[in-house]
Amino acid sequence: MNLKNLLKVALTAIMSNKWRTFLSTLGIIIGVAAVITMMAIGQGSKDSIRADLQKWGTNLLTVRPGGEMRGGVRLDPSAMQTLKQADYEAIRDGASLITRISPEVTSGGQVIYGAKNTNSTMYGESPDYMTIKLWDIESGQCFNEEDVRKNAKVCLVGKTVVQELFGDKNANCIGKVIRFKSIPFRIIGVLKGKGYNNWGMDQDNVIIAPYTTVMKRIAAQTHFNSFNLSVMTEDLSNDAIEQVSKILRINHKIKEGGDDDFNIRSQQEMMETMSSTMDTLQTVLVVAAAFSLLVAGIGIMNIMLVSVTERTREIGLRMSVGARGRDISRQFLIESVMISLSGGLLGVGLGYLFTWIAHSIGFPATVPLWSVLVSFGVCACIGLVFGIIPARKAARLDPIEALRYE
Repeated sequence: MNLKNLLKVALTAIMSNKWRTFLSTLGIIIGVAAVITMMAIGQGSKDSIRADLQKWGTNLLTVRPGGEMRGGVRLDPSAMQTLKQADYEAIRDGASLITRISPEVTSGGQVIYGAKNTNSTMYGESPDYMTIKLWDIESGQCFNEEDVRKNAKVCLVGKTVVQELFGDKNANCIGKVIRFKSIPFRIIGVLKGKGYNNWGMDQDNVIIAPYTTVMKRIAAQTHFNSFNLSVMTEDLSNDAIEQVSKILRINHKIKEGGDDDFNIRSQQEMMETMSSTMDTLQTVLVVAAAFSLLVAGIGIMNIMLVSVTERTREIGLRMSVGARGRDISRQFLIESVMISLSGGLLGVGLGYLFTWIAHSIGFPATVPLWSVLVSFGVCACIGLVFGIIPARKAARLDPIEALRYE
């Protein structure tokens, strides 16, 4: 029998038992839909996180205190006070690959205007922070180096702060005086809204002020929580890290071979870390969903074995008129693959539907083309692998015994 006739016979056999065929493909449909949906959500989440990080600039470096060993115990990095004014000045003046630098001091607390109040976080920064973190000012202006030198009590506020204190995100609050931990600050600018990021943090619930003001009047400390640096180009990030590390090790008098008391992270490293985490989670979810494909393959094999038993006389008749064992084997293999691929096709459609539903309710989801191709490939393999046993059983039937089968 040629391939065309085999396909016709297989299709006739499948269509003669539509309901049973559908039930046998149900596991394939669910498995493929689950795999595609998991891959879509995983890919969408990675793309969304990458886009969020890119909004902060791809040539960004962040320097934070590192955990120091004292008496055999590693201290909490957040308790370290290793980043000082001298470090800021040394990096600013000595790191040729760094274009901008902003020391950072943070403090959370209540902000008040009149009878209204809300909780927010104040960031003490330099004017370069706006360029480093790609912040835009919607109205008003940023503070300058003169404000930093004079410890000026001026600030920029995010849209959420404006909404909570003045009742409207678009309210004109320039020149108004708010209080943060009882210290008055005059609003000189309103930040352009950024909304929530992928970690559920409201990026507009911020107040930005000169770092000297926050250090001396709010936090009452002489050290920085971190440094935000901007490198000339993203390709020079690793060289810039080495340059800044050398400067800090000299400043902190760290001996050759000693552990650093600081950590430097690039934006690219953060993106790779997040992508790796998402890949691991995605793999776990896909493997869990793929088990349903294994169960579905066993179900197809079971149905094909039943089909061989039901069609024993038909097989015997075909053999008696000249059909070879390999023709019978191919017929059942083709049936198994067609059942599996039809389930895969319906599963892909269902996967796209689930992805659309996930996207419509707020989940970032993007179906990668390769996941569809892989799904079809897996379905074809399932049809072949789990169709071999029924096909071999059918091919080995004795024609005479088959014709006598009741």
